[in-house]
Amino acid sequence: MSIARKMLSAAGAGPVADTGAWDLDNAAYNATPINYVWLSQFVGGNPQSLSFSSDGTKMYVVGFTYDYVNQYDLSTAWDISTASYLQQYYIGGVTGGAAGQFFKPDGTKMYFVDQSSRYIKEFDLSTAWDISTASYLQQFYVGSQELTPQGLFFSPDGIYMYVVGLSGDDVNQYTLSTAWSVTTASYTRVASISAQETNPRDIFFKSDGTKMYIVGSTGLDVNEYTLSTAWNVSTRSYVQNFSIAGQDTFPTGLFFKSDGTRMFVLTVTIGNVWQYDLSTAWDLSTASFSFPTTDRFSVASQDTQPYGLCFSPDGERMYVVGDAGNDVNQYDLSTAWAVETASYVQTFSVFVQESLPRGVFFSTDGIYMYVVGNSGSDVNQYTLSTAWDISTAVYTRARSVSSQDSSPFGLYFKPDGTSMYVAGSQYDRVYQYNLSTAWNIFTASYANQVSVSSQTTSPSGVFFKPDGTKMYITETTSPSYVYQYDLSTAWAVQTASYVKSVNISAPTGERFTAAVGFKSNGSKMYVMGSATDTVWAFDVAI
Repeated sequence: MSIARKMLSAAGAGPVADTGAWDLDNAAYNATPINYVWLSQFVGGNPQSLSFSSDGTKMYVVGFTYDYVNQYDLSTAWDISTASYLQQYYIGGVTGGAAGQFFKPDGTKMYFVDQSSRYIKEFDLSTAWDISTASYLQQFYVGSQELTPQGLFFSPDGIYMYVVGLSGDDVNQYTLSTAWSVTTASYTRVASISAQETNPRDIFFKSDGTKMYIVGSTGLDVNEYTLSTAWNVSTRSYVQNFSIAGQDTFPTGLFFKSDGTRMFVLTVTIGNVWQYDLSTAWDLSTASFSFPTTDRFSVASQDTQPYGLCFSPDGERMYVVGDAGNDVNQYDLSTAWAVETASYVQTFSVFVQESLPRGVFFSTDGIYMYVVGNSGSDVNQYTLSTAWDISTAVYTRARSVSSQDSSPFGLYFKPDGTSMYVAGSQYDRVYQYNLSTAWNIFTASYANQVSVSSQTTSPSGVFFKPDGTKMYITETTSPSYVYQYDLSTAWAVQTASYVKSVNISAPTGERFTAAVGFKSNGSKMYVMGSATDTVWAFDVAI
């Protein structure tokens, strides 16, 4: 939802040569560590559970919507950043709503929780760990204990089976008279976990059965329990939890590395697997998740609902407008264009003029600041007595855009100030206004528009290449993309045609991108993530 800003070295500067820059095909997020992976196979597929092979070189994820199991190979064991998609296996003919999954330790059997029928489905694999060789064998009904079964786990010897679900908020334990054969299961006991989690999604045990872990979507955390008698859930006692709220808002799957030093959590929102390291094996209090230390900057301390983003032409100042504070926040960058070197300077409230600010933009000389928002459905103009210093800003005038769109988000100006562009989410269009007096929005008149609805139904930020021949649009859906358009006539939006896009969610874990901007030579792209309150920087290879 918002704006990003073009940066020219000076008003009237000529266009920057296009030598690979400005092309989304060349955009790449290079920050480390890479401790999450986006599962592109599950866009809209509602991933529910994950498993790994015993040696950590294979990963499996099942989806509720499409009833497919997807298999990934890991070139480095237990390192999800090395995962590559291999194949999938359709279980929909047998299962009508797959939730939990589990593999026998030798890889010759796999099991699924059918949430719809409330059966545990058992499959044989003629080749260990190769899902393409799977064949359905038999099933076992658990609906008498749990109406909405979710997670599934077996003890290493196949004698005990555990099912966790949403209806009872408890763990149901079964004993199998024949190991690994679900038809021989008999219900044994139940253990409530409702005091910690009312929407349990998955379950995992330490290899010796003395610890149990539950992940849930109410607490957005993993809960740890100690069992005084191994594998007997009635002897569990709650120990502690570990929050994953900073990564996602809907966890569904849980798995641990065999030695307990690494934990994996599957989340639905954008279909990510998140990787956590435990300095003490099996102890959640020692779990940690490290965001990349480079190519990103968090603005959460200033605003937890950031939307607009813009830079000064020299890349030494960054501005973010947000809905939480209804203000514009200014940052200094000790190294130009390196967002990780940003430091907070000051804030300027725009609440009197706009209580739902979405975008921010500055004139090329830094004398004028503009804020667009949903509350007034207008663009507000401010004059700065000291260029680029928002503390000197004074409100001047407003220009309504409600006749075109009542939900304006993105804002951009032509470098000479004679054209203004607004991205609106009501009709999913970019609107162009011509200014008879440069930078004076009072003189703006509606000129043209272009629809972007074929690419996105939630456009937010808008940005142009300095010569007006390319346009970029962000969106507030999950997963989020930046879309690139070519303009056959520079600065005339009605001549824009869609060219390509780049996925922002996949490498960053970001769910909603609110704004987009570029370095003056097009070699870096910046996106404002409103889910993680982070500015992400992408290198654009020249």
